[in-house]
Amino acid sequence: MILNHVSRTRAPLRVALTGANGGYGRTFLAQLALTPEIRPVVLVDPDIAGVRRMLDELGYPADRVAESADPATTARAVEQGQVALVASQDALDWTVIDVLVEACGRVAAGFGYASAALDHGAHVVMVSKEVDTVVGADLGARAAANGLSYLPGDGDQPANLLRLVDWVSAVGLDIVALGKSGEYDLELDPATGRVTQAGVTVEAPALLDLLELGDDVAGTLARRAEAVRGLKRAAAADSCEMTVVATRTGTSADVEAMHYPVARIAELADIYAAREDGGILNNDGVVDVFSALRLPGEASFAGGVFAVVRTGDPTVWELLRGKGHVISRDGKYACIYWPYHYMGVETPLTVHAAVDRVPALPARWTMMLAARAAEDLAVGTTLRVEGHHHEIAGVAPVMIDPADAVAPYYLLDGARLARPVAAGSLIGLADVEGVDEPALAAYLAGTAATTTTNGDDR
Repeated sequence: MILNHVSRTRAPLRVALTGANGGYGRTFLAQLALTPEIRPVVLVDPDIAGVRRMLDELGYPADRVAESADPATTARAVEQGQVALVASQDALDWTVIDVLVEACGRVAAGFGYASAALDHGAHVVMVSKEVDTVVGADLGARAAANGLSYLPGDGDQPANLLRLVDWVSAVGLDIVALGKSGEYDLELDPATGRVTQAGVTVEAPALLDLLELGDDVAGTLARRAEAVRGLKRAAAADSCEMTVVATRTGTSADVEAMHYPVARIAELADIYAAREDGGILNNDGVVDVFSALRLPGEASFAGGVFAVVRTGDPTVWELLRGKGHVISRDGKYACIYWPYHYMGVETPLTVHAAVDRVPALPARWTMMLAARAAEDLAVGTTLRVEGHHHEIAGVAPVMIDPADAVAPYYLLDGARLARPVAAGSLIGLADVEGVDEPALAAYLAGTAATTTTNGDDR
Protein backbone atom coordinates (compact mmCIF):
# COMPACT_ATOMS: atom_id res chain seq x y z
CA MET A 1 0.00 0.00 0.00
CA ILE A 2 1.26 3.49 -0.88
CA LEU A 3 0.34 6.04 1.75
CA ASN A 4 -1.04 9.48 0.91
CA HIS A 5 1.49 12.25 0.69
CA VAL A 6 2.42 13.90 3.97
CA SER A 7 1.01 17.19 2.66
CA ARG A 8 -2.51 15.75 3.01
CA THR A 9 -2.28 16.54 6.74
CA ARG A 10 -1.77 20.29 6.37
CA ALA A 11 -4.52 22.83 6.88
CA PRO A 12 -6.39 23.57 3.64
CA LEU A 13 -4.74 26.10 1.36
CA ARG A 14 -7.19 28.52 -0.24
CA VAL A 15 -6.54 28.97 -3.93
CA ALA A 16 -7.89 31.41 -6.50
CA LEU A 17 -7.65 30.45 -10.18
CA THR A 18 -7.89 32.86 -13.10
CA GLY A 19 -8.71 31.68 -16.61
CA ALA A 20 -10.74 29.01 -14.89
CA ASN A 21 -12.76 27.95 -17.94
CA GLY A 22 -9.72 27.00 -20.04
CA GLY A 23 -8.26 23.56 -20.60
CA TYR A 24 -5.59 24.19 -18.01
CA GLY A 25 -8.17 25.27 -15.47
CA ARG A 26 -10.13 22.09 -15.95
CA THR A 27 -7.09 19.84 -15.43
CA PHE A 28 -6.22 21.70 -12.24
CA LEU A 29 -9.73 21.69 -10.80
CA ALA A 30 -10.20 18.01 -11.59
CA GLN A 31 -6.97 17.21 -9.76
CA LEU A 32 -7.96 19.19 -6.67
CA ALA A 33 -10.66 16.61 -6.02
CA LEU A 34 -7.75 14.32 -5.06
CA THR A 35 -5.83 16.88 -2.98
CA PRO A 36 -8.16 17.93 -0.15
CA GLU A 37 -5.46 20.07 1.44
CA ILE A 38 -5.81 22.49 -1.49
CA ARG A 39 -9.21 24.12 -1.73
CA PRO A 40 -10.35 26.14 -4.74
CA VAL A 41 -12.21 29.06 -3.23
CA VAL A 42 -12.44 31.63 -6.03
CA LEU A 43 -12.61 30.94 -9.77
CA VAL A 44 -12.16 33.93 -12.06
CA ASP A 45 -13.37 33.96 -15.65
CA PRO A 46 -15.62 36.29 -17.69
CA ASP A 47 -17.57 33.21 -18.79
CA ILE A 48 -19.15 32.38 -15.44
CA ALA A 49 -21.80 30.20 -17.07
CA GLY A 50 -19.06 28.16 -18.72
CA VAL A 51 -17.25 27.69 -15.42
CA ARG A 52 -20.47 26.55 -13.76
CA ARG A 53 -21.07 23.99 -16.53
CA MET A 54 -17.55 22.67 -16.11
CA LEU A 55 -17.98 22.34 -12.34
CA ASP A 56 -21.22 20.44 -12.94
CA GLU A 57 -19.36 18.05 -15.22
CA LEU A 58 -16.61 17.62 -12.62
CA GLY A 59 -19.19 16.72 -10.00
CA TYR A 60 -19.07 19.84 -7.82
CA PRO A 61 -22.39 20.04 -5.89
CA ALA A 62 -24.49 22.97 -7.10
CA ASP A 63 -25.03 24.20 -3.55
CA ARG A 64 -21.27 24.55 -3.13
CA VAL A 65 -21.01 27.05 -5.99
CA ALA A 66 -22.02 30.70 -5.73
CA GLU A 67 -21.73 33.60 -8.15
CA SER A 68 -20.41 36.90 -6.84
CA ALA A 69 -20.07 40.43 -8.17
CA ASP A 70 -18.42 42.12 -5.16
CA PRO A 71 -15.72 41.37 -2.56
CA ALA A 72 -18.10 41.07 0.39
CA THR A 73 -20.22 38.44 -1.33
CA THR A 74 -17.07 36.57 -2.36
CA ALA A 75 -15.73 36.52 1.19
CA ARG A 76 -19.07 35.38 2.57
CA ALA A 77 -19.30 32.53 0.04
CA VAL A 78 -15.79 31.31 0.89
CA GLU A 79 -16.47 31.48 4.62
CA GLN A 80 -19.55 29.33 4.05
CA GLY A 81 -17.49 26.68 2.27
CA GLN A 82 -18.58 27.58 -1.25
CA VAL A 83 -16.60 28.16 -4.44
CA ALA A 84 -17.11 31.75 -5.54
CA LEU A 85 -17.39 32.40 -9.28
CA VAL A 86 -16.36 35.92 -10.28
CA ALA A 87 -15.94 37.63 -13.63
CA SER A 88 -13.11 40.00 -12.78
CA GLN A 89 -10.70 41.28 -10.18
CA ASP A 90 -13.30 43.76 -8.96
CA ALA A 91 -15.11 40.99 -7.07
CA LEU A 92 -12.03 39.52 -5.34
CA ASP A 93 -11.48 39.64 -1.59
CA TRP A 94 -7.79 38.79 -1.13
CA THR A 95 -8.16 38.09 2.59
CA VAL A 96 -9.68 34.69 1.79
CA ILE A 97 -6.91 33.69 -0.66
CA ASP A 98 -3.55 32.11 0.17
CA VAL A 99 -2.31 31.38 -3.36
CA LEU A 100 -3.23 32.79 -6.76
CA VAL A 101 -2.83 30.46 -9.74
CA GLU A 102 -2.70 32.89 -12.67
CA ALA A 103 -3.76 31.24 -15.94
CA CYS A 104 -5.65 33.89 -17.91
CA GLY A 105 -2.90 34.14 -20.55
CA ARG A 106 -3.19 37.90 -21.12
CA VAL A 107 -0.44 40.27 -20.02
CA ALA A 108 -2.52 43.22 -18.84
CA ALA A 109 -5.05 41.16 -16.91
CA GLY A 110 -2.52 38.61 -15.65
CA PHE A 111 -0.19 41.29 -14.37
CA GLY A 112 -3.11 43.00 -12.65
CA TYR A 113 -4.13 39.82 -10.86
CA ALA A 114 -0.59 38.84 -9.88
CA SER A 115 0.47 42.27 -8.65
CA ALA A 116 -2.73 42.60 -6.59
CA ALA A 117 -2.15 39.18 -5.06
CA LEU A 118 1.38 40.09 -4.01
CA ASP A 119 0.21 43.44 -2.63
CA HIS A 120 -2.31 41.58 -0.45
CA GLY A 121 -0.01 38.85 0.85
CA ALA A 122 -0.92 35.98 -1.49
CA HIS A 123 1.68 33.81 -3.19
CA VAL A 124 1.58 33.60 -7.00
CA VAL A 125 1.87 30.51 -9.17
CA MET A 126 2.32 31.83 -12.71
CA VAL A 127 0.90 29.59 -15.41
CA SER A 128 0.56 32.44 -17.93
CA LYS A 129 4.00 32.25 -19.50
CA GLU A 130 3.11 35.22 -21.70
CA VAL A 131 2.82 37.37 -18.59
CA ASP A 132 6.09 36.05 -17.20
CA THR A 133 8.10 36.99 -20.30
CA VAL A 134 7.06 40.61 -19.87
CA VAL A 135 6.80 41.23 -16.12
CA GLY A 136 8.27 38.13 -14.49
CA ALA A 137 11.39 39.87 -13.21
CA ASP A 138 9.37 42.64 -11.58
CA LEU A 139 6.83 40.28 -10.03
CA GLY A 140 9.61 38.05 -8.71
CA ALA A 141 11.38 40.99 -7.12
CA ARG A 142 8.15 42.24 -5.55
CA ALA A 143 7.38 38.80 -4.19
CA ALA A 144 10.84 38.53 -2.65
CA ALA A 145 10.49 41.97 -1.07
CA ASN A 146 7.16 40.92 0.47
CA GLY A 147 8.39 37.54 1.73
CA LEU A 148 6.21 35.72 -0.80
CA SER A 149 6.71 33.18 -3.57
CA TYR A 150 6.44 33.79 -7.29
CA LEU A 151 6.85 30.51 -9.18
CA PRO A 152 6.16 29.10 -12.66
CA GLY A 153 3.45 26.45 -12.46
CA ASP A 154 4.38 22.78 -12.60
CA GLY A 155 2.64 20.94 -15.41
CA ASP A 156 3.68 23.41 -18.07
CA GLN A 157 7.05 22.87 -19.73
CA PRO A 158 8.98 25.82 -18.23
CA ALA A 159 8.50 24.71 -14.62
CA ASN A 160 9.04 21.06 -15.51
CA LEU A 161 12.28 21.90 -17.29
CA LEU A 162 13.45 24.00 -14.35
CA ARG A 163 12.82 21.02 -12.07
CA LEU A 164 14.90 18.86 -14.39
CA VAL A 165 17.65 21.48 -14.39
CA ASP A 166 17.64 21.44 -10.60
CA TRP A 167 18.02 17.65 -10.60
CA VAL A 168 20.77 17.66 -13.23
CA SER A 169 22.67 20.46 -11.49
CA ALA A 170 22.33 18.81 -8.09
CA VAL A 171 24.02 15.62 -9.29
CA GLY A 172 26.85 17.69 -10.77
CA LEU A 173 26.36 17.23 -14.51
CA ASP A 174 27.47 19.91 -16.98
CA ILE A 175 24.53 21.10 -19.08
CA VAL A 176 25.05 21.73 -22.79
CA ALA A 177 21.46 22.24 -23.94
CA LEU A 178 17.96 22.42 -22.48
CA GLY A 179 14.64 22.17 -24.18
CA LYS A 180 11.41 20.40 -24.98
CA SER A 181 9.65 18.79 -27.86
CA GLY A 182 7.00 20.64 -29.77
CA GLU A 183 3.47 20.17 -28.54
CA TYR A 184 2.65 17.53 -31.16
CA ASP A 185 4.76 14.67 -32.52
CA LEU A 186 5.35 13.95 -36.19
CA GLU A 187 4.03 10.41 -36.78
CA LEU A 188 5.41 8.78 -39.91
CA ASP A 189 3.44 5.95 -41.46
CA PRO A 190 6.09 3.68 -43.04
CA ALA A 191 3.47 2.05 -45.28
CA THR A 192 2.43 5.29 -46.98
CA GLY A 193 5.20 7.83 -46.35
CA ARG A 194 2.65 10.22 -44.85
CA VAL A 195 3.34 12.28 -41.73
CA THR A 196 0.60 13.38 -39.36
CA GLN A 197 0.88 16.17 -36.80
CA ALA A 198 -2.11 17.19 -34.69
CA GLY A 199 -4.56 15.84 -37.23
CA VAL A 200 -2.84 17.42 -40.26
CA THR A 201 -1.30 14.95 -42.74
CA VAL A 202 1.25 15.66 -45.47
CA GLU A 203 3.02 13.48 -48.00
CA ALA A 204 6.63 13.01 -46.87
CA PRO A 205 8.01 9.89 -48.56
CA ALA A 206 11.55 11.27 -48.39
CA LEU A 207 11.50 10.66 -44.63
CA LEU A 208 11.49 6.91 -45.22
CA ASP A 209 15.14 7.17 -46.28
CA LEU A 210 16.00 9.62 -43.48
CA LEU A 211 15.15 7.61 -40.38
CA GLU A 212 18.84 7.34 -39.50
CA LEU A 213 20.98 10.43 -38.84
CA GLY A 214 24.00 9.18 -40.74
CA ASP A 215 27.35 10.93 -40.56
CA ASP A 216 26.08 14.30 -41.84
CA VAL A 217 23.77 15.27 -38.97
CA ALA A 218 23.09 18.83 -40.19
CA GLY A 219 22.44 17.60 -43.73
CA THR A 220 20.01 14.93 -42.60
CA LEU A 221 18.14 17.43 -40.43
CA ALA A 222 17.89 19.88 -43.32
CA ARG A 223 16.42 17.19 -45.59
CA ARG A 224 13.95 16.11 -42.92
CA ALA A 225 12.80 19.71 -42.45
CA GLU A 226 12.29 20.05 -46.18
CA ALA A 227 10.25 16.84 -46.26
CA VAL A 228 7.74 18.22 -43.72
CA ARG A 229 7.80 21.88 -44.78
CA GLY A 230 4.00 21.75 -45.22
CA LEU A 231 3.49 21.42 -41.47
CA LYS A 232 3.57 24.29 -38.98
CA ARG A 233 6.13 23.15 -36.42
CA ALA A 234 7.31 26.37 -34.75
CA ALA A 235 5.04 28.37 -32.44
CA ALA A 236 5.29 31.56 -30.45
CA ALA A 237 4.24 29.57 -27.38
CA ASP A 238 7.43 27.51 -27.69
CA SER A 239 9.65 30.60 -27.78
CA CYS A 240 7.69 32.00 -24.87
CA GLU A 241 8.26 28.90 -22.75
CA MET A 242 11.95 28.76 -23.53
CA THR A 243 12.30 32.44 -22.66
CA VAL A 244 10.87 31.69 -19.20
CA VAL A 245 13.57 29.04 -18.77
CA ALA A 246 16.34 31.19 -20.21
CA THR A 247 15.63 34.08 -17.85
CA ARG A 248 16.03 31.75 -14.86
CA THR A 249 19.03 29.74 -16.00
CA GLY A 250 21.19 32.23 -17.90
CA THR A 251 20.89 30.15 -21.06
CA SER A 252 20.16 31.60 -24.50
CA ALA A 253 18.82 30.59 -27.87
CA ASP A 254 21.53 29.29 -30.21
CA VAL A 255 19.72 31.06 -33.06
CA GLU A 256 16.96 33.57 -32.45
CA ALA A 257 14.15 31.40 -33.85
CA MET A 258 15.64 28.18 -32.39
CA HIS A 259 16.73 25.18 -34.47
CA TYR A 260 13.58 23.00 -34.37
CA PRO A 261 15.27 19.84 -35.69
CA VAL A 262 13.06 16.94 -36.74
CA ALA A 263 14.50 14.32 -34.43
CA ARG A 264 13.94 10.92 -32.92
CA ILE A 265 14.38 10.63 -29.16
CA ALA A 266 17.43 8.38 -29.41
CA GLU A 267 19.23 11.03 -31.51
CA LEU A 268 19.03 14.00 -29.16
CA ALA A 269 22.49 13.55 -27.62
CA ASP A 270 24.05 13.51 -31.11
CA ILE A 271 22.03 16.46 -32.40
CA TYR A 272 22.48 18.79 -29.42
CA ALA A 273 26.25 18.51 -29.49
CA ALA A 274 28.85 21.07 -30.49
CA ARG A 275 29.45 21.46 -34.22
CA GLU A 276 33.01 20.22 -33.83
CA ASP A 277 31.55 17.01 -32.41
CA GLY A 278 29.12 16.59 -35.29
CA GLY A 279 26.11 18.31 -33.72
CA ILE A 280 24.26 21.54 -34.52
CA LEU A 281 25.20 23.85 -31.64
CA ASN A 282 27.20 27.01 -32.21
CA ASN A 283 27.27 27.78 -28.50
CA ASP A 284 27.15 26.10 -25.12
CA GLY A 285 24.28 26.47 -22.64
CA VAL A 286 21.35 26.93 -25.00
CA VAL A 287 17.60 26.36 -25.04
CA ASP A 288 15.86 24.81 -28.03
CA VAL A 289 12.78 22.93 -29.25
CA PHE A 290 12.64 19.84 -31.47
CA SER A 291 9.89 18.14 -33.46
CA ALA A 292 9.64 14.55 -32.22
CA LEU A 293 9.58 12.10 -35.12
CA ARG A 294 8.17 8.65 -34.39
CA LEU A 295 6.57 5.65 -36.02
CA PRO A 296 3.07 4.41 -35.15
CA GLY A 297 3.09 2.57 -31.85
CA GLU A 298 6.29 4.19 -30.60
CA ALA A 299 6.11 6.16 -27.37
CA SER A 300 5.49 9.88 -27.60
CA PHE A 301 7.73 12.54 -26.11
CA ALA A 302 4.43 14.17 -25.07
CA GLY A 303 5.76 17.71 -25.17
CA GLY A 304 8.24 16.68 -22.49
CA VAL A 305 11.54 18.26 -21.51
CA PHE A 306 15.20 17.32 -21.86
CA ALA A 307 18.72 18.24 -20.83
CA VAL A 308 21.79 17.28 -22.83
CA VAL A 309 24.86 16.96 -20.63
CA ARG A 310 28.53 16.14 -21.00
CA THR A 311 29.48 12.69 -19.87
CA GLY A 312 32.44 11.66 -17.75
CA ASP A 313 34.10 8.30 -17.33
CA PRO A 314 33.60 6.35 -20.61
CA THR A 315 33.08 3.05 -18.83
CA VAL A 316 30.27 4.48 -16.68
CA TRP A 317 28.42 5.96 -19.63
CA GLU A 318 28.85 2.88 -21.80
CA LEU A 319 27.31 0.93 -18.93
CA LEU A 320 24.39 3.39 -18.95
CA ARG A 321 24.07 3.11 -22.73
CA GLY A 322 23.68 -0.61 -22.26
CA LYS A 323 20.76 0.05 -19.92
CA GLY A 324 18.96 1.97 -22.63
CA HIS A 325 19.93 5.54 -21.84
CA VAL A 326 20.38 8.05 -24.67
CA ILE A 327 24.12 8.52 -25.18
CA SER A 328 25.76 10.10 -28.22
CA ARG A 329 27.57 7.83 -30.63
CA ASP A 330 30.94 9.26 -29.60
CA GLY A 331 30.08 8.88 -25.91
CA LYS A 332 30.66 12.58 -25.11
CA TYR A 333 27.04 13.59 -24.51
CA ALA A 334 23.94 12.16 -22.84
CA CYS A 335 20.29 13.20 -22.99
CA ILE A 336 18.21 13.07 -19.82
CA TYR A 337 14.50 13.57 -20.43
CA TRP A 338 11.07 13.56 -18.85
CA PRO A 339 8.48 12.69 -21.51
CA TYR A 340 5.46 14.41 -19.99
CA HIS A 341 3.79 17.62 -18.96
CA TYR A 342 0.49 16.91 -17.27
CA MET A 343 -0.78 20.50 -17.04
CA GLY A 344 -2.89 21.18 -13.95
CA VAL A 345 -2.45 17.63 -12.69
CA GLU A 346 1.04 18.69 -11.57
CA THR A 347 0.26 22.19 -10.31
CA PRO A 348 -0.48 21.13 -6.71
CA LEU A 349 3.30 20.63 -6.47
CA THR A 350 3.82 24.35 -7.07
CA VAL A 351 1.05 25.40 -4.70
CA HIS A 352 2.81 23.51 -1.91
CA ALA A 353 6.21 24.85 -2.95
CA ALA A 354 4.90 28.41 -2.89
CA VAL A 355 3.46 28.15 0.62
CA ASP A 356 6.54 26.30 1.87
CA ARG A 357 8.72 29.09 0.44
CA VAL A 358 10.89 26.68 -1.52
CA PRO A 359 13.88 28.61 -2.92
CA ALA A 360 13.77 29.03 -6.67
CA LEU A 361 15.73 30.76 -9.38
CA PRO A 362 14.39 34.27 -10.08
CA ALA A 363 13.72 35.72 -13.51
CA ARG A 364 16.49 37.99 -14.81
CA TRP A 365 16.53 39.79 -18.13
CA THR A 366 19.34 37.77 -19.65
CA MET A 367 17.12 37.00 -22.64
CA MET A 368 13.99 38.59 -24.05
CA LEU A 369 11.22 37.49 -26.38
CA ALA A 370 10.92 40.18 -29.04
CA ALA A 371 8.91 40.63 -32.23
CA ARG A 372 10.40 40.78 -35.71
CA ALA A 373 8.13 41.88 -38.54
CA ALA A 374 7.57 39.02 -40.97
CA GLU A 375 6.17 41.45 -43.56
CA ASP A 376 5.91 45.18 -44.08
CA LEU A 377 3.55 46.53 -41.42
CA ALA A 378 1.65 49.77 -41.99
CA VAL A 379 0.89 52.60 -39.59
CA GLY A 380 -2.28 51.88 -37.65
CA THR A 381 -1.89 48.09 -37.75
CA THR A 382 -3.37 46.57 -34.61
CA LEU A 383 -1.33 43.76 -33.13
CA ARG A 384 -3.34 41.04 -31.42
CA VAL A 385 -2.35 37.78 -29.75
CA GLU A 386 -4.72 35.18 -31.14
CA GLY A 387 -5.23 31.47 -31.71
CA HIS A 388 -4.17 28.26 -30.03
CA HIS A 389 -0.48 29.12 -30.36
CA HIS A 390 -0.90 32.67 -28.97
CA GLU A 391 0.64 34.40 -31.97
CA ILE A 392 0.53 37.83 -33.59
CA ALA A 393 -0.24 37.87 -37.32
CA GLY A 394 2.59 39.24 -39.45
CA VAL A 395 5.09 39.10 -36.60
CA ALA A 396 7.67 36.42 -35.73
CA PRO A 397 8.78 35.74 -32.15
CA VAL A 398 12.56 35.88 -31.67
CA MET A 399 14.73 35.28 -28.63
CA ILE A 400 17.44 37.94 -28.40
CA ASP A 401 19.70 39.69 -25.92
CA PRO A 402 17.72 42.33 -24.01
CA ALA A 403 17.55 45.71 -25.70
CA ASP A 404 15.99 48.73 -23.98
CA ALA A 405 14.29 50.10 -27.07
CA VAL A 406 12.78 46.79 -28.21
CA ALA A 407 9.22 45.83 -27.25
CA PRO A 408 8.55 42.46 -25.58
CA TYR A 409 6.47 40.28 -27.89
CA TYR A 410 3.45 39.82 -25.62
CA LEU A 411 3.36 43.44 -24.47
CA LEU A 412 2.25 44.20 -28.04
CA ASP A 413 -1.15 42.55 -27.56
CA GLY A 414 -3.75 45.21 -28.43
CA ALA A 415 -1.17 47.86 -29.38
CA ARG A 416 -1.19 49.84 -32.65
CA LEU A 417 1.71 50.77 -34.84
CA ALA A 418 2.49 54.48 -34.63
CA ARG A 419 4.85 54.23 -37.60
CA PRO A 420 5.57 51.68 -40.31
CA VAL A 421 7.83 48.74 -39.59
CA ALA A 422 9.68 47.10 -42.45
CA ALA A 423 9.85 43.34 -42.86
CA GLY A 424 12.79 41.96 -40.92
CA SER A 425 12.88 44.80 -38.39
CA LEU A 426 12.39 44.41 -34.67
CA ILE A 427 9.36 46.25 -33.31
CA GLY A 428 10.47 48.88 -30.81
CA LEU A 429 8.66 50.53 -27.95
CA ALA A 430 8.68 53.76 -29.92
CA ASP A 431 6.94 52.06 -32.84
CA VAL A 432 3.71 51.38 -30.94
CA GLU A 433 1.01 53.12 -28.99
CA GLY A 434 -1.68 51.79 -26.73
CA VAL A 435 0.40 49.24 -24.81
CA ASP A 436 -0.77 48.48 -21.28
CA GLU A 437 0.94 51.15 -19.18
CA PRO A 438 1.14 49.27 -15.85
CA ALA A 439 2.69 46.25 -17.57
CA LEU A 440 5.12 48.48 -19.47
CA ALA A 441 6.19 50.16 -16.23
CA ALA A 442 6.67 46.77 -14.59
CA TYR A 443 8.69 45.54 -17.57
CA LEU A 444 10.98 48.55 -17.41
CA ALA A 445 11.33 48.20 -13.64
CA GLY A 446 12.15 44.52 -14.03
CA THR A 447 14.85 45.17 -16.60
CA ALA A 448 16.46 47.64 -14.23
CA ALA A 449 16.22 45.47 -11.11
CA THR A 450 18.68 42.82 -10.06
CA THR A 451 17.47 39.92 -7.91
CA THR A 452 19.51 36.99 -6.66
CA THR A 453 16.87 34.86 -4.96
CA ASN A 454 13.15 34.37 -4.77
CA GLY A 455 13.00 35.56 -1.20
CA ASP A 456 15.54 33.19 0.36
CA ASP A 457 19.30 33.08 0.18
CA ARG A 458 20.49 30.00 -1.63
